[in-house]
Amino acid sequence: MESPKNNYRANKASLSEVNQSVAVPETASFWRTLKAFIGPGALVAVGYMDPGNWITSVVGGASYKYLLLSVVLISSLMAMQLQQMAGKLGIVTRQDLAQATANHLPAWLRYILFVIIELALMATDLAEVIGSGIALHLLFGWPLMLSIFVTILDVFLLLGLMKLGFRKIEAVVSTLIMTILLIFVYLTVISQPSISGIFKGFVPSASIFDLQQTGANSKLTLALGIIGATVMPHNLYLHSSISQTRRVDYDNPESIRRAVRFMTWDSNIQLSLAFIVNSLLLILGAALFYGHASEISAFAQMYNALADPKIAGSVASGLLSTLFAVALLTSGQNSTITGTLTGQIVMEGFVHLRLPQWFIRLVTRLLALLPVILAALIWGSKEKVLDQLIVYSQVFLSLALPFSIFPLIYFTSSKKLMGEHKNAIWNTALAYGVAVILTILNIKLIIDLFQ
Repeated sequence: MESPKNNYRANKASLSEVNQSVAVPETASFWRTLKAFIGPGALVAVGYMDPGNWITSVVGGASYKYLLLSVVLISSLMAMQLQQMAGKLGIVTRQDLAQATANHLPAWLRYILFVIIELALMATDLAEVIGSGIALHLLFGWPLMLSIFVTILDVFLLLGLMKLGFRKIEAVVSTLIMTILLIFVYLTVISQPSISGIFKGFVPSASIFDLQQTGANSKLTLALGIIGATVMPHNLYLHSSISQTRRVDYDNPESIRRAVRFMTWDSNIQLSLAFIVNSLLLILGAALFYGHASEISAFAQMYNALADPKIAGSVASGLLSTLFAVALLTSGQNSTITGTLTGQIVMEGFVHLRLPQWFIRLVTRLLALLPVILAALIWGSKEKVLDQLIVYSQVFLSLALPFSIFPLIYFTSSKKLMGEHKNAIWNTALAYGVAVILTILNIKLIIDLFQ
């Protein structure tokens, strides 16, 4: 492993304005200690239920009923494994994934990885921008492109929240997550899904890997889209940074062990909630929209379908449509917080560039708007076109994922970096196996897209 030419982590902590800022009790009960550590996992979970998940999951349910629920389950388990590694990396080494990459990998490789993760951040922001913009358009009737441009303002929302302290951000995000969860529980319950179909859907089926089927809505493309929307590259960078917000006594090995243990609890609890939301999205698509996949491939179509008795049946109502749009807006705003934080982490970690927070966040948001503007100029500001952009952005995230997974596994498997906290051999082998299989499937996907 290449030694760093300069000890950057000694000079600059990851997200220095909140690093080690949250005190935790040294001698307290399990539940009091967990309460102190609960929070960073919520910001990570947000990325697993952003607008990008909505299209792929709902369309997946509408196209293949409950078949792809197994993909949601497997990708959620993958997420738990990888996020635990990312959080552990941050706590033990006091470096986020971007800093570790910059400090320990050859210059040529880290620059390639920097470009890939920046493109992945653009794809992530793209889904958030379009989702929030469409939600504003549906709720208030504003022109679509105007609604999308309004999303620039949420950059400054985050700046305001940061000044209130990181716990306040965690509280806001957690409240919004519960709002999304409650809305979708209600929507799913009244849709009366097949319970037996749901349980059957969680059992993996070989038919998902139908290599003869191609196209944007093929089983494999939607499965990879779900994986890309679930296990998101930027979340690995985010978690490796915000796991360091809890104060740790680095002179006490037991303090480090405790931080890793409770970070794992926090991460798994919050990702379990994200798994429930993603499952509900697919179940909703299967229960209400099966057989109408072509009619709900855009957010506006889903919004209108929920009020259309011909599609949603007897449960159709304007209330359902409004709740859907509120949840969409909530999801987009939540994702904005985490996406812009990651933009700062990546920029500072990879290129050691210290710029004003507002500037970094504004630039990342404008970069995300660029493909939206180009799409609008070429195809017009049709919502269905923008929705298709979201689907392909999630597929790109799936393509970019191995470039974040491999370095993460490499670092967390290093005795030199991690000491006693290095991955177990079985964990490393399983993680590399997942990364290899995902890479092979992605190569197949690329071939299909260009045929």
